Amino acid sequence: MRITTAVATDLDRLLAFRAEAASWISKLGSDQWSRPYPADRLRATIEDGTVFMVRDGERTAATITLTSEAEKGLWSDEELREPSLFVNKLTVSRDYSGINLGGEILDWAGDRAYQASAKWLRLDAWTSNEALQRYYTRQGFEHVRTVLEGNAVNGGPRVSGWLAQRVARPTAHGLIDETPGPKPIQS
Repeated sequence: MRITTAVATDLDRLLAFRAEAASWISKLGSDQWSRPYPADRLRATIEDGTVFMVRDGERTAATITLTSEAEKGLWSDEELREPSLFVNKLTVSRDYSGINLGGEILDWAGDRAYQASAKWLRLDAWTSNEALQRYYTRQGFEHVRTVLEGNAVNGGPRVSGWLAQRVARPTAHGLIDETPGPKPIQS
């Protein structure tokens, strides 16, 4: 499988991925991703070049967003001074579940972080999705802390505040990388 940078025509597929994942997660008893993701925000991340697609021939198997900026209010100022890349919206089509494609994508992301001179590959996960947290732990991430303070949007509890990281390192991820090389991270 090959990984490419997402383009504008991928928007509908990405929105469908999100809906598919939300439906599957809902059946597992989680409300994660239950609100539709705004298409304009997704379009902006595509235009920024931070969304990547894993393609199997003409089929899209997965997607990941990888940024050098963290969601506000999660990581400390000291942590933010350490060069890092942040994983967002990792989604694997249910047609490709059970083959560790998510693990290969995370390895690719860690390799990309290393190439960008990052120290860490970091992420935040749904605070109530313990299965997802265990998945990331099995993928080599270490839990840093869980942020539960209210979020700025609705004043309620933060729903995605389980923070984890792993050292950025070169890996043999198994994906054919057709993306431009990463830009060095400025700390």
